[in-house]
Amino acid sequence: MANGGYQRSWAEGSATESQQERYKFDEAAVQRALEAARRPYEGRSAGEQLSTVQNPNLRSIGDCVDLRSGASEVCLDLPLGLGSVCLPLPFDLPDGQAAQACLYICTTWGFPTGVEIRVTVGGFQVVDQSFGWGC
Repeated sequence: MANGGYQRSWAEGSATESQQERYKFDEAAVQRALEAARRPYEGRSAGEQLSTVQNPNLRSIGDCVDLRSGASEVCLDLPLGLGSVCLPLPFDLPDGQAAQACLYICTTWGFPTGVEIRVTVGGFQVVDQSFGWGC
């Protein structure tokens, strides 16, 4: 996000942020995840949506981005107006190591309530952080 509508996050302004590449998730993938979460509730009354059988909370993958090696944190632009964030990694990404940051969209009754970021290195989850109201 540019300065218009930009929200500051808790990690913004870190010493290395200006040196780090900021990763962005594919907005079309985010929209597809939101549409999929809304689909089961379309055309249903509020009474039909309230069910004790099925939990209304859903977490679905929105997108993943490949990370470059050599960094000790990953900086991301979050969707849904949640701003930007830099997540610290427990170690520098080794050269040539496969690493990804995946975005999960959290919804309740089809309405977005937050996002979760999971960073994996070599197939192992190393960081997991939620943002927003409910995730």
